[in-house]
Amino acid sequence: MIDEFLAQGLPEVEEAVRKAAAVEIMPRFRQLAQHEVDEKNGPHDLVTVADRKAEEHLTAALSRLLPGSAVVGEEAVHADPEVYTALRGDAPVWIVDPVDGTRQFVQGDPHFCTLVALARHGEILASWTYAPALDLLATAVRGQGAYANGERIHSGSPDPGADLRVATAHPLYTSEEDRRFLSRLDVPGIAARPCGSAGLEYLRVARGEMDALAFTWPSAWDHAAGLLLVAEAGGAQSTVDRVPFRIDRDNALPFAVGRDEATTLRIRELLRGEDRGACGPTP
Repeated sequence: MIDEFLAQGLPEVEEAVRKAAAVEIMPRFRQLAQHEVDEKNGPHDLVTVADRKAEEHLTAALSRLLPGSAVVGEEAVHADPEVYTALRGDAPVWIVDPVDGTRQFVQGDPHFCTLVALARHGEILASWTYAPALDLLATAVRGQGAYANGERIHSGSPDPGADLRVATAHPLYTSEEDRRFLSRLDVPGIAARPCGSAGLEYLRVARGEMDALAFTWPSAWDHAAGLLLVAEAGGAQSTVDRVPFRIDRDNALPFAVGRDEATTLRIRELLRGEDRGACGPTP
């Protein structure tokens, strides 16, 4: 059933993602009233009516497209953490972040996106990264490559001798221990900056516009779509335990994502405090 869906149903997912953005997100962009923005876990962790309505829209649409599937959405998990356990079940799972980059959305910055991924048994099978205000859609299907607005994309490798451009977990959302790990990237040859929308940072790596990412939180809705996109573009990823990050288990954090394997290993070993030079250690 899942193979048949992957062969035939993907255009309908794209249509659902675009419609959710058109109906629930874009009419509210730069139009939010004060009462339509709430805090979840603090002043920097925002949720808007667009997040909630878009997730409801996508949950209904995606469940119809693939009967028997589950949906793990950011807002549903916030309301009921037990929803997250569907990632470890047998049913196919839709992983949804209705507005990735809510802070940017609230500020009127167009660099936000909707993230959808389809997974089963922890394997990410397909993903959609849609930035409606930028008119940009990136897609990936396992084993079939990564695309942005219909054109094949490749992550490539960094320019020899150039500083590695790395986006890291934003300090607004990191603990003291997180910042201790990330401070290990403050070395010659690394040009680090705080990340914006995680989904769009993954896309920049997949297109070869950024060299690597270093994240300190595990939420599947932030990572699933981008991990497949980068992998299908030729990139790699690893946790500090030197094993891949998976959405269906607890992971050692932080983890590194790079446009090629050598870059990923370099960032991973810096995060571990064990880097032995620009060529990276033996994995």
